[in-house]
This record gives sequence, C-alpha cells and structure tokens, in this order.
Amino acid sequence: MGLIAGFVLRTSRESIPRSQEEMAELLGVSVATYQGWEAGRRPISNMRGADLLGLRRRLPGLGADPDIVVLLGAAMDADRVIGAALSPSRPGVPHPLCEWVHTRDTAHMIAWAVNGSPPPVLRRRPVPPRHGPVASAPRLSPAERTVLFAHLRETAEVAGRLGAGGSLLHRQALYLTSYDHGPDAAAWTAHTLNVRRGGTAGRGWTPLWAEARSTATALARLGDPQLLWDFIERSMVDSDDGEIANLNYWALWLGAIQRPEANDDFMRDRSMKGWDPVTLLRGLADGIHQAPGFVDLYAHTVWALLETHRWLPLAAGGLLRTLAQRTTELLDGSALSERSRRELSTVHYRLGEYD
Repeated sequence: MGLIAGFVLRTSRESIPRSQEEMAELLGVSVATYQGWEAGRRPISNMRGADLLGLRRRLPGLGADPDIVVLLGAAMDADRVIGAALSPSRPGVPHPLCEWVHTRDTAHMIAWAVNGSPPPVLRRRPVPPRHGPVASAPRLSPAERTVLFAHLRETAEVAGRLGAGGSLLHRQALYLTSYDHGPDAAAWTAHTLNVRRGGTAGRGWTPLWAEARSTATALARLGDPQLLWDFIERSMVDSDDGEIANLNYWALWLGAIQRPEANDDFMRDRSMKGWDPVTLLRGLADGIHQAPGFVDLYAHTVWALLETHRWLPLAAGGLLRTLAQRTTELLDGSALSERSRRELSTVHYRLGEYD
C-alpha cells in the first residue's frame, strides 16, 4: 500500500511544478518507476533507506514545497495502517497502531483517504489545473473503506480484552473508527465509546487517562461533547499530572515533539523538556478555529500552556496577534462551554497586555 505517500509525492511535484517525465529525469529513474511511486504501485516506503532519505532531501532542493514534502513520513505511516487492514496479517508482525503513538498528521492522512478531507496544509493551497479524470485525493474505494473500518472495529474489540497490554492499540483503533461517517458505523462507535465512559471517573491522572482522553475526543467528533467537558473538569483541572499529560500529548500530536514515542509513558514527563512551547502554541493557534468539536480542549490547553509558561507571550512575537484574533472570534460566538469561556477570557486579557 503506497496510495497516500504516492499522492503526497504527486502534490509535491505539482508544487514545483514539473511533469512526471521531468521529475523522473531529475531523480535519475525511469518514467515507469516514477509513475509507479505516484500511483502507489511501487510504494516509496519500499525504497532502500538511503534512497528514500535522498528523495526526501532532494525534493525541496528541486523547488517542492517543504510543508508538503514533510508530510511524506505521516503518509507512509498512514499507508502502513491501511495496509494492515487490506493485506493479510503476518504472524509475529505487530500492528502499526501498537508500535508507536501516532500524530495528528497521520490521522489527517487517513481521513484524507477515507473521506477526501485534505490536511490543513493543503486546504490553503490552490489546486493546480489537471487534465483528464485525475483523482483529487488519495481516496480508497468504497469496498476498501468497508474493509478498513471493519478491521479497525475488530482490532479495537480484540485489544479491549487485552487489558493494559492492549491499551495503545485499542484507543488508537477506536479513535480511527470515528472517521467512518456511515450511520451504522457511527452508531457502533458511539455505543462502544459510551460503554467506556467510566474511564473518565478518576480525578487527575489514572492509568486510564490516555484512553479516557481518546474516548472523549472521539465522542466529541461524533457530536457528543459532554464527556470531553467532564474529562477536562475531572482529569485535568486542579491536577498537575493531568495538565502535564495533556500538554505533553498535544506536543506530540501537533509536532512539537519530533522523536517517535513507543507508548504513552512520555505523557508523565514532568520536566516537559522534550518540546518547544512556542511550537506548541503555534499549533494550537493554527487549529483552534478549525476544530468546533474540540474547541473546549483547545481553549483549556492554550490557557494551561500560558499558565505553565508565563514567559511565553514575550517569546511568541507575531503569533500573539493571530491568537488574539481567534480568541476574540470564539468569545463572540456560542461554541464555548462556561469554563472555556472564562479561561479564554483570561488568555485574551493576558494577550492584550503584550499588544
């Protein structure tokens, strides 16, 4: 499976722009080989490590948009997740959803393939002119989507019976099922998530914290924000461990943590030295107005980040203007809970002190 990475490669080429023939010549491969990469018939993840690294380094040098090229890693991760569903499993090979904690970019790549919704970095770019019946997204066929989501549901059910050993696999598979927009699938996902509502009962950090967070955000995606409100109130507010875990998780999700994390233990790192607060604030500011189902989680996290790093407004520079504009828009609207409104009002006031 190389569909998504191939499409990202094509989008990178179109940002230069170059034809497939020109790119093949520049990269020193045959036209058939290059076309196979873009079509996914020859997954670029199957290239030798040195060759793949060379490709990712050369594309920006040829004029490709670096913001698109950087998505190749997440695209290959997404292809692995989808490939695990569409291809027979091999004994002894771990599922890609239990090997590492996935990021927002990987989730966006999967959503792109199943629902045609492009990742944010591509929504802001004009679509180049294309000739003939050319796909506008790396879409899976209806039959492939059916197989993928059936696999994810089965994986979630099996992992849920494994206890702590299956926690990462369970929560990541269950979260991805919320991308299935079919009425029957939504009912199954909502039922399965609601069964696990008890995971939010603990005050502050518990061994179920990460799974409870994923459950709450997945239900919010389906239009039920109550559990997310409860999670913020019970498992984060007035709990240093809960707030630190949330900031660490967001740092990984939004790319402020660059290293891969094999499990959820990184969330309990109280030093928070593995990521840059400015990078995290930028990611939150970029997404807070695009996530109506998660706006309360965004708002609380921005508040907690500024409370934890009170020097941050002095270092964030021009980013403060963007954040101030978006907090104003949210405060003028009706999407916020009462807690989020109070916290975002505090954020807005503090930003005004540095204007």
